[in-house]
Amino acid sequence: MLSPPLSGALNMAVDEAVLESVGQGLSLPTLRLYAWDPPCLSLGYAQPGSDLDLPALQQRGWQFVRRPTGGRAILHTDELTYAVIAPPDEPRVAGSVLESYQRLSMALLRALQLLGAQPHAEEKSPAPNPSGPGPVCFEVPSNFEITVEGKKLVGSAQARRKEGVLQHGSLPLVGDLTRITQGLAFPDEAARARAAERLLQRATTLEAVLHRRVSWDEAAQAFQEAFSQTLGLSFQPDALSPHEWARAQTLSAEKYSDPAWLLRPLSAPKPTA
Repeated sequence: MLSPPLSGALNMAVDEAVLESVGQGLSLPTLRLYAWDPPCLSLGYAQPGSDLDLPALQQRGWQFVRRPTGGRAILHTDELTYAVIAPPDEPRVAGSVLESYQRLSMALLRALQLLGAQPHAEEKSPAPNPSGPGPVCFEVPSNFEITVEGKKLVGSAQARRKEGVLQHGSLPLVGDLTRITQGLAFPDEAARARAAERLLQRATTLEAVLHRRVSWDEAAQAFQEAFSQTLGLSFQPDALSPHEWARAQTLSAEKYSDPAWLLRPLSAPKPTA
């Protein structure tokens, strides 16, 4: 499913609406590829809302949203976002979170290879951070993260519910990754600068890797080919059903735009059911 660019609230609402529809047997397992308009900073499910610098976001015209999946903050702009949505009995997402994540990472690796990169995904135990996890997703290591020359290129997260599995992730195509620090709260400007420096040391964009610009359409085509080749899928191009679109609009208004969801200050239980 190739989606037109949507707001942050609608993008997250569409992912959840499709997950519900797939879980009810109304839709097939789905690979959704999409973009964001306007730029949007997303928080992970359990990330405190206090990590946001709300005046800075408003000044820059950036939206913010809370994802239904875990992880830390991502600034969604100049990127391709993918979502894999499948019922719980789908073999390609069977097993533990780590097993399904590893299986899907093979398709992500292939997509990047088709674009000309030489990526890696390795199982690792993240080194402990004595100062606690940073607020930025791309500076936090994770198992089977997709890297090129030691720098993170794709950030992904997964949620499991009774309806099935949702895994979505972000591939930065171009641009300055440190922009995200301008929308997050830090104790002072020195801490903000240190976070930006760490981010550049640990993450990269597809343009920096390939030394050329890759359009959203070219990246989307590579993702479709890679998921088909690697996971043995036969895609049927489709759009949201009227039911899914109506449900997404409801979720966008009642959940993903609700301050109680967006700004809750404390960590919450993991998004599983």
